Amino acid sequence: MGRMASYRRDLAVRASVDQGLLSPAEPVVALLDTTGIRASAAALTSAFAAVTDTRVLHAFAVKAAPLVPVLRLLHDAGLGVEVASPGELALARAAGIPPTHTVLDSPAKTPAELRQALALGIAVNADNLQELDRLDALVASAPTASPLGLRVNPQVGAGSIGALSTATATSKFGVALRDEGARAAVVQAYLDRPWLTRLHTHTGSQGVPLALMAEGVGEAYALAEEINHKAGRQQIDTLDIGGGLPVNFTSDEETPTYAEYARLLADTAPGLLDGRYRLVTEFGRSLLAKHGTVLTRVEYTKTSGGRPIAVTHAGVQLATRTVYAPDSWPLRILAYDAEGRPRAGELTVQDVAGPACFAGDLLATGRELPLLHPGDVVAVPDTGAYCFAHHYAYNSLPRPAVHGFTVADDGAVTFSTVRKAQTLDEIVAEAGGAHANALVR
Repeated sequence: MGRMASYRRDLAVRASVDQGLLSPAEPVVALLDTTGIRASAAALTSAFAAVTDTRVLHAFAVKAAPLVPVLRLLHDAGLGVEVASPGELALARAAGIPPTHTVLDSPAKTPAELRQALALGIAVNADNLQELDRLDALVASAPTASPLGLRVNPQVGAGSIGALSTATATSKFGVALRDEGARAAVVQAYLDRPWLTRLHTHTGSQGVPLALMAEGVGEAYALAEEINHKAGRQQIDTLDIGGGLPVNFTSDEETPTYAEYARLLADTAPGLLDGRYRLVTEFGRSLLAKHGTVLTRVEYTKTSGGRPIAVTHAGVQLATRTVYAPDSWPLRILAYDAEGRPRAGELTVQDVAGPACFAGDLLATGRELPLLHPGDVVAVPDTGAYCFAHHYAYNSLPRPAVHGFTVADDGAVTFSTVRKAQTLDEIVAEAGGAHANALVR
């Protein structure tokens, strides 16, 4: 799949220049490979189908790419959504995702958010025991079709990126099962609430090894078995095992795979997949990252301290995590000439910089690439999740246009607008332009 993805990307880069999507007037643009997205969705569903006959809702984590056309595409591919805010729920509804395919998670749900979810029949995972108290009153006040569950933290440890490890001893998410008295309190909470029928856990994402993810799921499964045994019936009928499959940012190879993870779950907790429990997954980054590419023109080149620097229009506003934490979030850089053809030539150590007015705005430092020239095109692959859909408005830099693309058998590339580029008028409006005199009356 990696070789075909690279082939499609090269064609899309050239077509972006030929068709004017990338130009001196539009020096940065984002692309989504819709064929690749569909392939990842199919890989996910087939991986679990290969290890279980149980019903599985694969709910895409909207935070990874909050774009309505992307949610509609994934729904068309058979996926639901996991939302964590009123805004994400609004996007899901705009995309036509039905409540039965929607899961609400958040550590800070307001009473109004809970009431809305229960009125719509959306599945809700409470984050803590206080939230269960709120649900008590709401469930008693009006009937609901919402499946309801509780998130637990198995406290199995951290991966290599602490900020993305959600099963640590002091994680802010869920009920910490290994804290004194916590497990007994969770069991009693279920026994007191016959309507509580789901159990949710999520160990983390990038930097978390598959074995640790599977260990966290295994702990949740063991807890479900304990609760059902003490209830004398199968009260918990669904386990929401979260997502978190890491992404390979070093090449076009898609590894690890959903199939590897599904097989590991089958080995770790075979009872999870024997048909007694329905499953929910919440993958995000792994479905989208490999299928997004940022393209930007090189505006200037210079040399500083003997090192060449290519100054582009893509930086911290798009690849925020990479700029601020480059060791945890390295991105590849691909060099193309001004016509969008892969640039050849001797490899030269150089920096690739973004447009923001601070020294750390670098996409890559000391990277070996064919020497870049003004007007060249820099492509930043693996940016389909948590990059161009999460704009950081440093220097009031505008959000770029996002286009999906498909490639025909003859190599022709067709683009579809996912989101238009932000205009200067829109930037002014967001910055209070209609209230210019508010502070000087």
